[in-house]
Amino acid sequence: MSEAMFRMFELAQQGFSCSQILLQLGLEAQGKSDPDLIRAMAGLAGGLGFSGETCGALTGGACLLGLYAGKGTAEEQPHERFDLMVSELVDWFKDKHTSEYGGYNCSDILGDELQYKLVSMKCGNIVSEVYEKVKELLLAHGIEPTEVRS
Repeated sequence: MSEAMFRMFELAQQGFSCSQILLQLGLEAQGKSDPDLIRAMAGLAGGLGFSGETCGALTGGACLLGLYAGKGTAEEQPHERFDLMVSELVDWFKDKHTSEYGGYNCSDILGDELQYKLVSMKCGNIVSEVYEKVKELLLAHGIEPTEVRS
C-alpha cells in the first residue's frame, strides 16, 4: 500500500469524506494545514450534502486543482490552464465512471450505500484514482504538487 493510500485510509477512518481527504492530501503535500478549508469541503460529501448528486471525489478533485492553480487573492491570476485541467479531469471521470457505474453522480456509484454516509471501498478506490489523476494533470501542465504558491 502506498503512503498516500495509507493516509487516505487513515483519514477515512477518522470520519473525513472523499472531498475532505483530497484537499487534506493536497495541503499536506504543500506542508500546510487549513481546518476551515477542510470543514468547508464537507459540503461536497455524498454528492453535495449527501443528496447523491455529482460525486464528491470529482468535485473535490476540481477543488484540489484549484488549490494549486486557482485564483486566491485579488492580485493573483489563475494558472492559464486551470480551466483546461478541470475540464480534462471531468471528461476522464465521466468516461471512466459512467461506463462502470452508469453515471458519475454519487447515487449512481453508491446506490443504496449512499444512505449510510460512509466512505465505502468504492469511494476509497475512486478517491485514490482522482488523486493520482490530479497529480498527473498538474505535472502535465507544469505544476509540481509539492510546491507552495506564493
